[in-house]
Formats: sequence, structure tokens, C-alpha cells
Amino acid sequence: MGVRLYVSSTRGVRRVSKSSPTIEGAGVRLKRAFGPAEVHLLDPFLLLDDFHSGNPDDYIAGFPWHPHRGMETVTYLIRGVVEHEDSTGNKGVINSGDVQWMTAGSGILHHEMPKEYKGLMQGFQLWVNLPASRKMMSPRYRDVKKEQIPTFSANGDVKAKIIAGQIDGVKGPVKDLVVEVEYLDVSILPNKDFRHSVARGNNAFAYVFEGGGSFDQQHANRVKAEHLVIFTDGDEVKVRADESGVRFLLVSGRPIAEPVAWGGPIVMNTQEELDVAFAELQKGEFIRSH
Repeated sequence: MGVRLYVSSTRGVRRVSKSSPTIEGAGVRLKRAFGPAEVHLLDPFLLLDDFHSGNPDDYIAGFPWHPHRGMETVTYLIRGVVEHEDSTGNKGVINSGDVQWMTAGSGILHHEMPKEYKGLMQGFQLWVNLPASRKMMSPRYRDVKKEQIPTFSANGDVKAKIIAGQIDGVKGPVKDLVVEVEYLDVSILPNKDFRHSVARGNNAFAYVFEGGGSFDQQHANRVKAEHLVIFTDGDEVKVRADESGVRFLLVSGRPIAEPVAWGGPIVMNTQEELDVAFAELQKGEFIRSH
């Protein structure tokens, strides 16, 4: 019997799309990189919002008290200040470089209020789905300070902040996740390359927010800021920065492969479960005691 050799493959680009202007909360102007229409391509990820502006009028109204159930929200602040509080008693401030990883589980109420910031305020919020078996788990909250986030460097050409996952044994601080997720903030100097292994079968995307570059082995089609790249399957991603350099989020995760019933900030598996959630919200029974 012959020996079957395994050959690794570089992921191609399935789709490139520009983020779309939208308004959320009490009037926050932001850019939506993806949402419900892309769930079938990006499971377990539900949504990615890019909020950035040098004008406080675009964000100061914030996100007053609102519910979540059945999913996780990951807030990563590049620069700025956001005050937050939730129904489990957590309260604090997210500063430049910090991450808030909140697992809504069975239900949580919270608010997030950006403060006026001198210069460009910028951050991202990613929603991660939870499997049916864990949608009603106890809520939990993780406050990750920038000092806790390690940076991987390759010859000074590439720097990657590792929020979750690992590069060459350097591990991010967010561990013991319900859904296997890797979350990196990658910066590449002009005309330099970056290669990174991504588990085959995991869905992966990049969101460019500074500069530009190519995201496939052929180095075709420059992708610039405010654009989302959805990768095909494979063993690794390969990125080459253009003459301006590039900075992007690189996120991957193991698909859940379950039905998604979406009702705004509540994400369940069936319409019946959504109906129950909103009925409980109206009756004041949304927050469970565990």
C-alpha cells in the first residue's frame, strides 16, 4: 500500500465586501462588516461592527440598557474610553487596548456608554453564537486589560496582539471558551508577509482597518480599510501588506452548525425560544437566578 502524503493548502478568498453604514443604540453611527446575511458563511460568528469617528456626536449617545441572550459579545477598543455596567453587578471602564468578553447565556441586561475622546475613537464588537446546549448557561464577564494581551513579533515585520488563540506557543488571555475561537489584531510592515495556521474546517475572516494588502497566495486584488475578507477552507492564511502596510483583525472559529433564530440582541435556535425570551422580557422575568 502506498503512502498518502498530506499537503497543506493556503486559504483563498471567498468574498470581499465593504462595511455598511448603520445606526445602532441611541444613535451611534458605525460600520457593519457583516450581520445576519453572512451567518451561513461565518458560523459561529453573527455580527461584526466597526465604530470609529473623530466626532463625538457620532458615538456619545451610546448603547443604553438592552438585553442579550444565547450569545457572546466581544468588545475590543483600539482607542477611546467606554463605561459599562450590567445586571450581574459588573461595572467598569474599557480603555484603549482593552477587551470585554461577555457571555450573555441565559440573559443579561447591560449598557455601554462611550465617553468623549480627543482624536479618533475606534473599536469593534463581535458577536459569537452559543450552541443550543449552552445558550441558557450562567452569564459571565471577562475584563481583559491591554497589559494582559501578549504581542507576537516576527523579525519586527509582523506584530500580532493575541486576544484568544495562539501563535508559536504565545497564547492569548481569553481561554476556556464555549466555542473554539481565535482572535488576533495583526499589523504588517509595508511589502512584508504573514502566514498563520488556521484549523481546517474552521470559518475565518479578516477585517482591514488600516492600510491595505492582499489576502491570498496569488497576491491578487488589494483589500483596503473598512473591507471584510471571508476565506475559503484550508490550513493557513497568507497576507502580504502593500506599500502602506496593513492592520486587520484575523478571526476564526469552529462552526456550530445549528439553526439560528435571530431577534435583535437575542439569538436562539427556534422562533418559539425567541417568543419565550421576549415574553419574559416584557414580564420582567428575563434575568434568571442560577
